[in-house]
Amino acid sequence: MGGVIGDWIKGPLPGVLPDDLAKGVALHRAIDSYAESNPAFCRSRSRVSADRRRYAGVLVDVFYDHLLARNWSSIHNRPLDEYCAGVYRLIEDRLNDLPVSSHRALTLMAEEDWLASYAHIEGIADVLARMSRRARQPNPLAHGEQEFLADVEGFAGDFHEWLNDTREFSRQWLTK
Repeated sequence: MGGVIGDWIKGPLPGVLPDDLAKGVALHRAIDSYAESNPAFCRSRSRVSADRRRYAGVLVDVFYDHLLARNWSSIHNRPLDEYCAGVYRLIEDRLNDLPVSSHRALTLMAEEDWLASYAHIEGIADVLARMSRRARQPNPLAHGEQEFLADVEGFAGDFHEWLNDTREFSRQWLTK
């Protein structure tokens, strides 16, 4: 759960965040940092057109969420819909442990089943459109799924390499 909520907890970790959630958010942040220098992730960023290159890291992150959801049955033994329902139950049960600023987005995530929606290209189109509207400045995130569609196989190959690397990175991080 800490990994899922990581995008809604900004800045220093709140001191009131329970240890297990704080560790999950810290791992989420460590993986984000690790991705920035990972060769496969960097290759994916370079696949993004010059028009959207400034947002390539965000786009690739969303594309990898899509590939994770799309390939879920070969990655995890629990069906995606069951896994997502479990995450949403955890969030609901522990909402009071989370910063109030994250409640609205996390509740909406569960109500609209954002995690499972990433398995479909329309799901990532929707998330990119939402991100585009939330940003303070005009940006090219809306319709960014076109970048993915222009090189599905390239992004997929990079993703599988990145996933293997990141699993090992996470194992090492968790043993520290």
